[in-house]
Amino acid sequence: MEDFHGYPVKRLSSNVLELDCLATAGPRIVRLRYKGSANLLAEVPELSVPTPYGAYRSLGGHRLWFAPEAMPRTYFPDGEGLVATDLPNGVRLEGRTEAATGIHKRIDVLLQRDKAEVRLTHSLTNEGLWTVELAPWALTMFRLGGAAILPIRATNETTDDLLPNRNVVLWPYTRLHDTRLHLQDEFVVVKPRPDMRPFKIGAFSQQGWLAYWLDGVLFRKSFAVQPGLPHPDYHCNAELYCDSHFIELEGLGPLCKLEPGGSVSFEETWQLYDNLEQEFLTEEMVALCAEKGS
Repeated sequence: MEDFHGYPVKRLSSNVLELDCLATAGPRIVRLRYKGSANLLAEVPELSVPTPYGAYRSLGGHRLWFAPEAMPRTYFPDGEGLVATDLPNGVRLEGRTEAATGIHKRIDVLLQRDKAEVRLTHSLTNEGLWTVELAPWALTMFRLGGAAILPIRATNETTDDLLPNRNVVLWPYTRLHDTRLHLQDEFVVVKPRPDMRPFKIGAFSQQGWLAYWLDGVLFRKSFAVQPGLPHPDYHCNAELYCDSHFIELEGLGPLCKLEPGGSVSFEETWQLYDNLEQEFLTEEMVALCAEKGS
C-alpha cells in the first residue's frame, strides 16, 4: 500500500485526476495530481503544534475544521482512528469523535470519471452533551510558487453608492504593505513565497469560489453563497492564509448552533484546468496570475 510520510493512504483515480486520502488518520486528502503532475498540495509532515491533548501534526493537504479558531479546541490531534469506506466513485472518510469537543468529522469524496472535478461533502456532528456554536471550515493547503485568487466583486443594492458593498478582513499579523498582496477592484491576489512571515486575509465572496494557479494548472474550489446568514471572522466565507511553508485556501459555511445529535454540512466542488482562459477570469486577472515574481 502507498503511504504519505508513514501514513497509509487510499487512492482514487479518474482519467485525469489522482487523489490520495489518509486511510487511518484525518479525515485528510493529502495528494492531488492533475494529468500526471507532481502533487499540487503542500506536504509539511515536519510541522506540528503542541496541545494539551498531544501534538497536532499539520501534514498538509485538505482537512475539515470548524470555526471560530481557538486553541486548543481547533487543534485536536487526528493522527489515528479514521475509518475509510468505499463509495461509488469515491470514499467516505470518518474521523474519530473528538474527546475534548464531542465533534465527529466526515468528508465524502466523489471523483468524476471523465473530467477534472471532485465533489466533497464535509459533515460535522455534535456527539457531545451541550449545544455548540460553530461553522464548517474546509481548508486546502498548496505548495508555494503560484498565485491565489479571492474574488470580491460585488454589485450595489442601491443606485446611489452611499453604502459599502465589500468587506476585506485582516488578522493581527497581516501587513497591508506585504509584497505578496495584490489588491484589485474585483480580486484579492496573494502570491506566496518562502521565508516570509504569516499573512492572512478574508472576505465575503459573493462569487463563492477560491482559486490557485500553480505550474500552469488552475485549481478552483466553489461553494454555496449564503449572504443572509451570519459567518465567522467578521462575516467571511473565503479566506487565504500563507507562511513560509504553504498557502491555504479556506471556505467557510454560516455559523450555526449545533445541538447534541445535530449535524451540519458544507459542500465544495473542485475543478482543475490546464489553461487560464476561463470564463470566471478576466484578461487582466489572467495576466497577473501568469506574471513571474512579485
